[in-house]
Formats: sequence, structure tokens, C-alpha cells
Amino acid sequence: RFPLQSVLDLSQLRLDEATRRLGELISGEQQAEERLRLLVDYRTEYQARFLEAARAGLGRGSWQNFQTFFARLDAAIEQAGAMAEASRQRTAAGKQEWLAKRGRVKAFDTLAQRHETRNQHAAQKREQKTVDEHSARITREKTRE
Repeated sequence: RFPLQSVLDLSQLRLDEATRRLGELISGEQQAEERLRLLVDYRTEYQARFLEAARAGLGRGSWQNFQTFFARLDAAIEQAGAMAEASRQRTAAGKQEWLAKRGRVKAFDTLAQRHETRNQHAAQKREQKTVDEHSARITREKTRE
């Protein structure tokens, strides 16, 4: 048995957890980007409506309503942009954590493979020694005859 098997198993569990968390972070980042895109698209669409209404003639109240709504929409876009950026940063940190955990698992896995190779080599040596001893015994017996 590989002496560090429990450490390898624990490292693999931690890598699995980091993989799951990274998936959640990527999903969250995609959702934040989608919200931002939708808000920007809505603002573009709303601005087209505003320009169309302005060409037709707008009263002072309607003009102020459009401007107030644009200010709120721009604030929402700014907030969504900040949330998307924060999400990107969390995802980048999650990727770094995942890479570190994957590296640790690979290192322990390499040690486990080396351990297994040494064990196989030792077993082959023992088997060869047994075969050699058996052959020597047979040769001695034939010589005695």
C-alpha cells in the first residue's frame, strides 16, 4: 500500500470540491455577464425609442422621465459591470486554487505511480530469485544423478 494514499485521497477530494466551486464561479460569471449584456441591450433599445419620440416631439415631462430613466439605467449598468468584474476576479482566483490543487494531486499521483513501479520491480526480482533458486535446485539434482 502507498504510504501517502490517504493524503492522495484527501487531495483528490479537495480537487473535486475546487472543481465544483470553479464550475459555480464560472456559471456565476456567465450570469453576471449576461445581466450586463441585457442591460446594455435594453439601454440601446430604450435610447432608440427616446430618439424616435424626440423626433416626434416630446413634452418637458416626458423628456425628464426619459432622462431620469436613463440615469437609473446607467447606474444599473455600472453596478452590473462592477458585479461582472468582481465575478471575473473570483473566477480567476478559483482557477488559481484549482490549478494549485490539481498540481498537488498530480504530484501525489506521480509518487503513487513510482511506489507502484518500485513494488512491481521488487516483486519481479523476488519472482526471478525464486525461479533461479528452483533452476539451481533442479540443476543440482540432475548433477547428483
